[in-house]
Amino acid sequence: MSISPDISFFTVTAAIFLVLNATGQIPLFLAMLAKFDHKRQLRIITRELVVALIVLLMFTFFGDKILEVLGISRPIIGVAGGILLFLISLTMIFPKTVKDDGEKAMAHEPMIIPLAIPVITGPGAITTVMLYAHETGNAPMVAGAVILAWIPSLVILLLGSFIKKALGEKGLIAVERLGGMLVCLIGTQMLTSSIFTLVKEFFSL
Repeated sequence: MSISPDISFFTVTAAIFLVLNATGQIPLFLAMLAKFDHKRQLRIITRELVVALIVLLMFTFFGDKILEVLGISRPIIGVAGGILLFLISLTMIFPKTVKDDGEKAMAHEPMIIPLAIPVITGPGAITTVMLYAHETGNAPMVAGAVILAWIPSLVILLLGSFIKKALGEKGLIAVERLGGMLVCLIGTQMLTSSIFTLVKEFFSL
């Protein structure tokens, strides 16, 4: 199977943290919130991350029910999740440059969209938590992993301006690409294992 039911808590946490890609989102957050003062930026970031956490937890506990209603089989979930993670890894390895000239700054304070959804809680993050909850059969464990991965993501984005000064543009890109490589490995493993399962089920008919 694409994901072992006894997969470690740390592995799930690390995968979710990488998919959230907080470090890679720093330039986008700073650019979109450029027109607001620092204190307001911190309030906005905290609120949007809390919304993102709530959404992820909802899909962790109720995503499996959605899959059952839709009649989607486990191997198909793994194939779709693997392809999606692979595509996300490509955007992390080859990121688009975000200009800091205020061109993308928002005139009005963002509310849920686009920062909470889909920047933080995008299709990749939602699919990942749903897949882990479905395959492990342990939604509370995955929820704990979501929270543990969310905490450093929040801290990273709150300290985004300082991290950007410390690492610079090239440093941020290097960190994002490293995370992208790891996400690519996770997605490839998920995809190949699910394809093997599909083939075995096909020939066993």
